[in-house]
Amino acid sequence: MHIEFAKGHGTRNDFVLFADPDNLYELTDAQVQFLCDRRGGIGADGILRVVRAELVPGHEQDDAHWFMDYRNADGSIAEMCGNGLRVFVRYLAEEGLVSGPQVAVSTRAGLRTGRFLPDGRIAVTMGAVHVGEDVVLRLGTDSWRARSVDVGNPHAVAVVSSVRTLTDLDLTHTPTWHPADAFPNGVNAEFVVRLAPGHLRLRVHERGVGETCSCGTGVVAAAAAMGDSDQYTVDVPGGTLEVDLRGEEAVLTGPAEVVARGTCTLPN
Repeated sequence: MHIEFAKGHGTRNDFVLFADPDNLYELTDAQVQFLCDRRGGIGADGILRVVRAELVPGHEQDDAHWFMDYRNADGSIAEMCGNGLRVFVRYLAEEGLVSGPQVAVSTRAGLRTGRFLPDGRIAVTMGAVHVGEDVVLRLGTDSWRARSVDVGNPHAVAVVSSVRTLTDLDLTHTPTWHPADAFPNGVNAEFVVRLAPGHLRLRVHERGVGETCSCGTGVVAAAAAMGDSDQYTVDVPGGTLEVDLRGEEAVLTGPAEVVARGTCTLPN
């Protein structure tokens, strides 16, 4: 099986993208893992597959022509990806699959829209954000009280004491949480330092991936969990993102680039 692919990233959260408008090539877990392998494959945090929404059960009635099929690097399915959504919208435009300043996209978390800004960035709607109960997030021998947040996918946001503490976290290990049944399908864990009102620094361990340079939904979750502003600038290892919480839906703004294209042969 051969695919024509593109490689893109949003604040260095990177993806392999390919167009499958007729929904013919749903990848196996092993094929996703191959594509995302940084030594044996192309290398990415996840896969973005472009499918006509009318061909995806449950999304036929969405006010969008395209469905974003997002898979984590381990092959698992994710409901939503904020950085991935911006890259997806950029790819649609570069492929000539959409036109105009605003694009509607169907996702497993619901209908989302992307808007091209004059400065080259893309602003995407992220749906309503729901802040839930506190949980305990553990990493090694350390633990923090963390706020559970739903951005169409699950997050646990822990505030750490200093930039140095944030820098020293060993995110090569997967955080655990209590109670264990709080996140039956796993969780994205954000560790945050408040630099100033409306300004955060963040690192994230994404379920199914590990530490990434950025997580769009995680940035929105962290902003919603703070509660001291309705507009945030969030610094992540891969760059800077902006979050606007003033409307019914959160809006995430940041860069999105397609950096390479090619052909790949997939294993059976």
